[in-house]
Amino acid sequence: MASSRPANRHTLRKRKHRPTAGSPPGTLIADPTAPKPVIRVMAYGPDQLQEQEITDVEGLAGILGRQPVTWINVEGLGDPETIVRIGEIFGLHNLALEDVIHVPQRPKAEDYGDHIFIVTQMTSLSPHLRNEQVSIFLGPNFVLTFQESAGDCFDPVRKRIGDPRGRIRQSKADYLAYALIDATVDTYFPILERFGEVSDALEIAVLTAPKGDLIPRIHHLKTDLLSLRRLIWAQRDMINVVIRDFSALVSDPTRVYLRDCYDHTIQLLDMMDTHREIAAALTEIYLSGVNSRTNEIMKVLTVIATIFMPLGFVASLYGMNFDRTASPWNMPELGWALGYPLALGVMLFIALGLIGWFYVRGWFQETKILR
Repeated sequence: MASSRPANRHTLRKRKHRPTAGSPPGTLIADPTAPKPVIRVMAYGPDQLQEQEITDVEGLAGILGRQPVTWINVEGLGDPETIVRIGEIFGLHNLALEDVIHVPQRPKAEDYGDHIFIVTQMTSLSPHLRNEQVSIFLGPNFVLTFQESAGDCFDPVRKRIGDPRGRIRQSKADYLAYALIDATVDTYFPILERFGEVSDALEIAVLTAPKGDLIPRIHHLKTDLLSLRRLIWAQRDMINVVIRDFSALVSDPTRVYLRDCYDHTIQLLDMMDTHREIAAALTEIYLSGVNSRTNEIMKVLTVIATIFMPLGFVASLYGMNFDRTASPWNMPELGWALGYPLALGVMLFIALGLIGWFYVRGWFQETKILR
């Protein structure tokens, strides 16, 4: 995980295209930097599959009903007129279209009678944590998805649609909606695995070679985990609403699969809590290590200072400027022939004696001085 983090792009975008206070409900203001919509259609049944890219939004009006299930995927939210026209063709509620354009929205599910509006989030590391909103409209025979930009996690779903023997080709639109939701939930597993690897690397660094940059890295990990936990928690609530909603658009067999998807979010939350506890423990371990090293340094300095204190006393005692001619008691040792070697010997004896005493007491083993 890099130590520097870019500003959250969603935070910047909200300042650009949010409606002003007091605007009528359903007001659509697109991000001027958002890409223009690209519309792709997959219409299929048990026996046929038709894929095409729509260049004129009016062409969507004649697509519905050709096959049992029609999946319209819109990549890009930079043209509100196109979004509004799609809403008119499919009879979508204006409030739902507002949530489509004004990203990010919290994952949720809302029943509008003839269609269900679902907001989910897919995530990736590139290299930082990046979330992208996916808006899903489920109708009787269609699924309409809106993405912020090109690129998604739905390629496995498209591959399953291409298999005429697969369950998805034999099922209705609600099963396709489940498959898309399940695909977005599955994007969280590799992210958590990556966070687990980062946690292990940080733990090794904290225990073996702690450095000053570890605290910012641990903080960034905890921040990403907190953001991801909020998303997963909201995903769980959204799936629970779809399961418990008695809308006829979701069949009972599909609810069984949604319950499995719900279990995946519970598993993700358990993994998330484990990683968060590890990250919190890493901070405590780092601070404990810093305190331990500080105490180690203080012990070493204390031992050194204790050894030199009596040596400094002897040296300062014989450095006093007394006049020996004034009195025979004024530093008589200064007249000895062996006074200097004797003073050095006394100092050496004191130092060795203190070192031996410290060794017997085990201070060197505790402070790792002579290891």
